[in-house]
Amino acid sequence: MNSDFPLIKHFNPSQVDQFLSEKGAQTEKALRSYIQRLQCPISGLIDAMEYSLFSGGKRLRPALVLGASDLVGGETDRVLPIACAIEMIHTYSLIHDDLPALDNDDFRRGKPTLHKVYGEAVALLAGDGLLTLAFELLAGTGKAEVVAEVAHSAGVNGMVGGQFLDMDAEGHLVSLETLQQIHKKKTGALICTSLRCGAILSNATPEQIQALTDYGEHLGLAFQITDDILNVVGDEKTLGKPVGTDKKHKKSTYPALLGLEQARQFAYEHVREAIIALESFGDKAEMFRQLALYVFCRDH
Repeated sequence: MNSDFPLIKHFNPSQVDQFLSEKGAQTEKALRSYIQRLQCPISGLIDAMEYSLFSGGKRLRPALVLGASDLVGGETDRVLPIACAIEMIHTYSLIHDDLPALDNDDFRRGKPTLHKVYGEAVALLAGDGLLTLAFELLAGTGKAEVVAEVAHSAGVNGMVGGQFLDMDAEGHLVSLETLQQIHKKKTGALICTSLRCGAILSNATPEQIQALTDYGEHLGLAFQITDDILNVVGDEKTLGKPVGTDKKHKKSTYPALLGLEQARQFAYEHVREAIIALESFGDKAEMFRQLALYVFCRDH
């Protein structure tokens, strides 16, 4: 495999693990602080929100927010609310995706999904609660540009629209161009916005923001293609959720359209393009190069 994908020889997994662990710990601490400060008397709803919000996960999107800020010389305290807001939005999307009306998944991250524990109605409300709390945090930044950026990427022109198009494509194979457009919205939009918002709130130059945008677009597609591959060949215990569900639901995926080997090659090409997008940052962007390789090499 390394001969087919030569950039892998530069992959340093321990470096990525340390980065994600550090940024994840910062995010986790801030998330718990925000939830505690809610002082909401509806404990059952808060319990449900916390069940999914603190169920583990890579915290990749907040790490991208914090990492982008570091890269352009920003301050962590200023972008932490954005990192937490985007993680809340991501968590809400997973809660709703797992519902019987959509993907009908019983497990996520090795635990029963929220609706299996609290019921479908509470799961809907917990997702809604996380989404609206996220925008409360975003409003606190005082940057309308950032609020609009996140709203655009999470809504009908981004994640929600992509989810609808993905659902609409079930039962038939779409073209490669259409599949990429679906996943640029469904998966890539929030990943790209994480980078952009970390940079925008840290007063990055337009050139820096554009470079991170290009990186994020390719990273998001590489992430989704790898997800599709893992749904075919991944280990259920390692993934913490069932495999083979894409085929069961007759979803349009990269392995179904291209075959496994070509799908891997396609993911690798997006990783390579993501790394090329970072050239103007020089050695300062090494962690983001490692993250691109991590997305390709991951097993969960």
